[in-house]
Amino acid sequence: MHRVPGGPPPPRSRDQQVSAAPVQSPRLILASASPRRQQLLREAGYDFVVDPADIDEDDHPRDMLPSELAEYLASKKAQAVAKRHPADVVLGADTVVAFGDRVLGKPRDADDARQMLRLLAATTHVVITGVAVVHEPASFFTTSRVMSAVRMRDLSPAEIDRYVAGGQWEGKAGGYGIQDDDPFVTRISGCHTNIVGLPLPEAKRMLERAGILPATTARG
Repeated sequence: MHRVPGGPPPPRSRDQQVSAAPVQSPRLILASASPRRQQLLREAGYDFVVDPADIDEDDHPRDMLPSELAEYLASKKAQAVAKRHPADVVLGADTVVAFGDRVLGKPRDADDARQMLRLLAATTHVVITGVAVVHEPASFFTTSRVMSAVRMRDLSPAEIDRYVAGGQWEGKAGGYGIQDDDPFVTRISGCHTNIVGLPLPEAKRMLERAGILPATTARG
């Protein structure tokens, strides 16, 4: 095809058509440094980036019930990280142990861990995880919480000291982890992964609503 001088350019052939740039899917950002949450998400097949929220977990209204607190802190974590990743989907979570209306978060030190374990020994307590998902471009923000009951056997002072000396209490609500070598747990009721730190069935449902699927599912 010859172009007439001064005339319009010839139409592009099919092979010459400019294709639109592919739309980049949002990433999943985990607003937590918890190795247990990372492991759970990885085992569930998700691709994600870790960016801990690093918020002050003591900065909250003092009259909150344990279930309200877990959801509140999860929301604060997700919203804080969403500001740094405005195009992506952010998942935040926070786990607390409730002994009645008393909240047991992460122990401050070894003595605090001992006190928590003395309190929980030979009792049934509740583990609560709040979950929040944020995707700012879609104006998507949702929160939830999951509760599981845990029965702990009686513990001698020597058992508590030995456990605390091993350091497994660090960074764990209530001063213990159900996945530890001896978690002292005799019975649970409810979601097991919730006790570990992330209720996977609920988190997967929330992420799917935000358009995030496990990588294995998305590729299959």
